[in-house]
Amino acid sequence: MRNIFAAALLMSLIIMAGCGETPVPRPAGYFRIDLPEKGYVHFDSPCSYAIEYPQYAVVNPHPGGASDTCWMDIEFPSLKAKIHLTYFDIRNNLASLTEISRDMAYRHTIRAEAIDEKLWANDSSRVYGILYDLKGNTASAVQFFVTDSTRHYLRGSLYFMAQPNEDSLMPVINFLREDIIHLIETLNWR
Repeated sequence: MRNIFAAALLMSLIIMAGCGETPVPRPAGYFRIDLPEKGYVHFDSPCSYAIEYPQYAVVNPHPGGASDTCWMDIEFPSLKAKIHLTYFDIRNNLASLTEISRDMAYRHTIRAEAIDEKLWANDSSRVYGILYDLKGNTASAVQFFVTDSTRHYLRGSLYFMAQPNEDSLMPVINFLREDIIHLIETLNWR
């Protein structure tokens, strides 16, 4: 009887061990991000330019600053992102402003896997500039500057209020890059 009990116990243990699945670690998942429907609002900046910004964003001017600058943020509360905009009057300093913008984009080379530059030139609206597309886990994913090369200079940087993680942020980066391109394409100097 003892042998039958021991055999039954052993058989039960073998069956139970064989029926269970071996636990496998699962990769980290990311939250689903519901992106808003595209739509734009005209905005006449007090800084000598007009743009169209997304209807799901809020424009917040920054008080103060130097007499030749005008700062504001285009905030995306639902996406926890901001586009920092800085406007400068050009006063024989176009080369230095352009170098500062290039330097600010390339400060991210420590973390960036690549930095792609896209040149912008629209002769009819006198908008010329460069869009910097930063790849990798950088603090700023997209930066740009545009100018008419004689009087006006506008610089922008996209930042997230989250730790940089290109894998999880890529859908939002691509979504907001389209909005930045729309902003550049609708820019009018005054």
